[in-house]
Amino acid sequence: MRSGRGPARAYWGVMQEAVIRTLRARRAQIRARWEVFLRVEKVNTPLANPDTLVYLFDQTLNEVFAALQDTPVPRHPAPPAAAGKDNPLSAYFLAGEQALLEALILVQAGTPGLSPKERDADVTQLRHVMHRIARRDLASLDGAFVSKKSPAAPGVV
Repeated sequence: MRSGRGPARAYWGVMQEAVIRTLRARRAQIRARWEVFLRVEKVNTPLANPDTLVYLFDQTLNEVFAALQDTPVPRHPAPPAAAGKDNPLSAYFLAGEQALLEALILVQAGTPGLSPKERDADVTQLRHVMHRIARRDLASLDGAFVSKKSPAAPGVV
């Protein structure tokens, strides 16, 4: 059970502090795996260059860990973020979610006593937090990467 709460509240609570603390302790491994996953992706713009995006890891991880402490598990998680194919952050967030989920599953495997509902809730919460952050950041850049037709000159059809 989480923080002494009953079973009904345990599923909809926030991630256990011990799990978040262990994830934070694995920060270096998460960053390393994130970079591996990011480098597998095709670079579609100069801004999507992994050598540039790795500098965002710490800021994003700080935001994720803070949100995990404060965001209850949603009953209906945010859908995955959708962005234009030219958005340089698309691959960044997909790779980050994969690295964080991998780390969470390893933490869960080493945490005896977690119920299946708690494990599922933690995965749901992590994905929700990542999707919420990704949706915000992708939306802020999407407008810059939408190809727009230039207006035709007067008299040109």
